[in-house]
Amino acid sequence: MTNGQATAVAGSGEAPVLQAVSLTKRFGPVTALSNVNFSLARGEIHSLCGENGAGKSTLIKTLGGMYPGGSYEGDLKVSGKVAHFRSMADAEDAGICVIHQELALVGEMTVAENIFLGREPTRVGFIDRDRMYTEAQKLLDGFGIHIAASALVSSLGVGQQQLVEIAKALSKNSRILILDEPSAALTEKEVAILLDIVKDLRRRDVSCVYISHKLDEVFAISDRITVLRDGSTVCTLEAPKTDAKSVISPMVGRATGDLFPRRRSEVGESKLRVRNLTVAKEKGDSPALHDISIDVHAGEVLGLGGLMGAGRSELLMHLFGFWGHRVAGEVLLDGKPGSRNPMDNIEAGLVLVTEDRKRYGLVLDQTVGFNVTLSALSDFCTFGRMNTDEEARAGQSYVKSLRIKVRNLETRVGTLSGGNQQKVVLAKALLTKPKVVMLDEPTRGIDVGAKIEIYELINQLTAEGLAVVLVSSELPELMGMSDRIVMLAEGRVGGEFTSAEATQEKLLAAAMGRSAGSAENVVPAYMTQGNGASAQVEVEQ
Repeated sequence: MTNGQATAVAGSGEAPVLQAVSLTKRFGPVTALSNVNFSLARGEIHSLCGENGAGKSTLIKTLGGMYPGGSYEGDLKVSGKVAHFRSMADAEDAGICVIHQELALVGEMTVAENIFLGREPTRVGFIDRDRMYTEAQKLLDGFGIHIAASALVSSLGVGQQQLVEIAKALSKNSRILILDEPSAALTEKEVAILLDIVKDLRRRDVSCVYISHKLDEVFAISDRITVLRDGSTVCTLEAPKTDAKSVISPMVGRATGDLFPRRRSEVGESKLRVRNLTVAKEKGDSPALHDISIDVHAGEVLGLGGLMGAGRSELLMHLFGFWGHRVAGEVLLDGKPGSRNPMDNIEAGLVLVTEDRKRYGLVLDQTVGFNVTLSALSDFCTFGRMNTDEEARAGQSYVKSLRIKVRNLETRVGTLSGGNQQKVVLAKALLTKPKVVMLDEPTRGIDVGAKIEIYELINQLTAEGLAVVLVSSELPELMGMSDRIVMLAEGRVGGEFTSAEATQEKLLAAAMGRSAGSAENVVPAYMTQGNGASAQVEVEQ
């Protein structure tokens, strides 16, 4: 076990603190879990991995009492004894607490009020507020959570709110925590703090089920990893004795080969040229982007990296024509001046797949067919009339070519998994027949199977002579899928590297505005601890 921390493991003679035995859960004709076996040892961190639809959410809801006893087949055991939870409250009484990705805190209340909500200490029939705040602060301090018990939850960042949720669970004397995507909305620094807290809980013999789509986190803290696929248990692995590829392969049911399968294409003429570009958010504001010059050629992937706030998304949005006031510089698309109007840029062959697909890329309440053809409606319009048959054929063609898992074009896009939603956004962009494709975090929050398919699509685009700009926060992805990499630092070009020159240390140093020689210790510690598995491969939950 990692660091020798888990004290109750298979073969130790001590009963698991939590166990699912041949668990099967059905929703009508759909089998969500099929004969799943899972065990959690005392003081163990046990991670669950699997693609979207693998059954992880159903499993943790069953473990946490959301699906009551009798609604599933098989046994749920706590410390060796069969448990029949009627509700989540029963599970909490047994020491099990689920911390969901969507936090259940009241922003208008203080930290202490949230921690003891519904369980407030009383004195002569009234809430003993002094005791409540004292006990809350003692709890926070005891776990190294540096937050004031008197602070309003609404004043805290997402990372701090996540820690308050953990403190709330621990205040109930929970001995088993189930953490569902706890780092999804956290910054790198907040992730490091969260992982330290989880490791500290292990030292205190608190057991954790950890679900994350980031394998670097999984390997940094896990003792064991259980892989689910299609609702079944595929394998359980000891984290120190395995690696990312060995986890990914059973997840997707096929060999993955190189995690970043970039195939180089013949590089042609410049398709997008940016010269001395300086941009402010609004006219009269100080510039957010300073003197940026880049070139992107046909058949090439230009990677664009940088820390949060470096200006990556702002640069792409300005190039596309819907952000910022240009102070200086020029943008040439295929040798001609770029437009400040997105529709004109689409007509000229420039498309943008935005970072926030749900906000900017999709109309969630509309159908897949509606979304796929939305940016190219003029192609299906003759004399003011839509050719709906041709529109449907085009939409179906892209659904098939991108392998979008959907019943039909009338399916509401908001019901699809993250990976399939992202493919719909890509289909919408490609239907415009672009020359330059700008991809802003195209693989964020999607499963590894969909991720590899997007990598293959990038290879296909460059093989066809398109130019691709790829923004990614994952340095291994940026290095693995780019021909050249430009790092931004506070709105400026911090450095440019060929794929052969690039290392994580050099890229992070450039992103921080530091020289390559001062790049030591810039890689987050949790990415290099434990098993040495630092590849940031995301796996959708």
